[in-house]
Amino acid sequence: MSIARGLSTEWAFEPLSEAFTRDPYAAYARLREGDDFYYFEDFDVWIASRFEDVRALALDKRMVRSLEGIATRDELEALQRQNNWHDMPYHERYVQVNLLESDGPVHDRLRRQIFGYFTSSAVSHWQALIQDYVDGLLDSLSDRDEIDFVSELASHVPGHIIGRMLGVPDEDCPKLREWSEEIVRYFDIDRTEEKKRVAENATREFAEYMIALKAEREKNPKDDLISQLLEVERNGGFLEDEFIATVMLILKAGHGSTIDVLGSGMHALLEFPDQMQKLRDNPALIGTAVQEMFRYESPLPFFHRHNSEEIELKGRRYPKGTKFGLLYASANRDPAVFENPDSFDVTRTPNRHIAFGAGPHFCLGNHLSRLDMEVIFTSLLNRFISIELLEKPTYKPGLQARGPRSLHLRLKEA
Repeated sequence: MSIARGLSTEWAFEPLSEAFTRDPYAAYARLREGDDFYYFEDFDVWIASRFEDVRALALDKRMVRSLEGIATRDELEALQRQNNWHDMPYHERYVQVNLLESDGPVHDRLRRQIFGYFTSSAVSHWQALIQDYVDGLLDSLSDRDEIDFVSELASHVPGHIIGRMLGVPDEDCPKLREWSEEIVRYFDIDRTEEKKRVAENATREFAEYMIALKAEREKNPKDDLISQLLEVERNGGFLEDEFIATVMLILKAGHGSTIDVLGSGMHALLEFPDQMQKLRDNPALIGTAVQEMFRYESPLPFFHRHNSEEIELKGRRYPKGTKFGLLYASANRDPAVFENPDSFDVTRTPNRHIAFGAGPHFCLGNHLSRLDMEVIFTSLLNRFISIELLEKPTYKPGLQARGPRSLHLRLKEA
């Protein structure tokens, strides 16, 4: 537990509590009351919760994801032990060093290699494949009037689509999703030894799988992204291990966050039936509706940065290497920017949400994620005249991810 600094009264911020899991937004509203950043001692991080503060830190070129280049080797090793990132050879090799965890020229070089595959025009070519896959899933559920939306629909689409783009066989995608979730789970603040063991084993199995698939594609290239990225590697675009780390990151990023926002987006439509009706009456609103789903329940609520030099913010000086927390989920409910921020509005325009981040680390997969969602929700609302929530869902705990564990629905076809 940490006691808030910068607030008018003493208050405990407890992101692992049941109360926070049920409703983190009450805590976020309390954080926004403070004039200063909030120091969360448990994570040794200064948290920005207001929209303008979060956006400013994300865009500040002095803020970096990695401490490489601004800390000595001894300092980095000490921080690894402090954060329990040490003694994880596969995790250190393929997860702790990748596009997301790099900055400057290295980050720019890696981002350049894959940027073109994830532009709006590039991902639009996959719309027919997504539609076909979603239609097939809905056909398989046509004899069911009750489903778990998360496990039986949402969890199947993002991973299979990104898997097909890369060239991963359909039957292997569920295992990759499992590995991805086990790796991502260790990024939260409760880094137990058991979670550490699971994350390292998942990283090893994931890496070994990708190394084998890469070797197969080197012998037998196909019309898929892995084969195209092999050509990038041959031309010097990737250094040793960067190919595997990049492909693993694409697969991890293509799984969890979209599954989470699909679940929370469906829940929002059910909690605000007037908004679901608006979308039924005017399907052209699907684009703004999906953007509102990302704002209303940001699937990745929290990211960190470090200052690469000593800086002064809000009248306080911070030494080089200080960790700052960017609380995107709080920023996206800031009443200073969003009218009626706790209401879900499928017509909200403009919608300046920063669920995809900002600056150099702006999410590359945002176009594909939104396309997945547009196809899924349009298909659901066209096919089912009634969608009913059967029980109140429970959400994932912690700061790193936000989404329902399950979402039990009753469906009635048109």
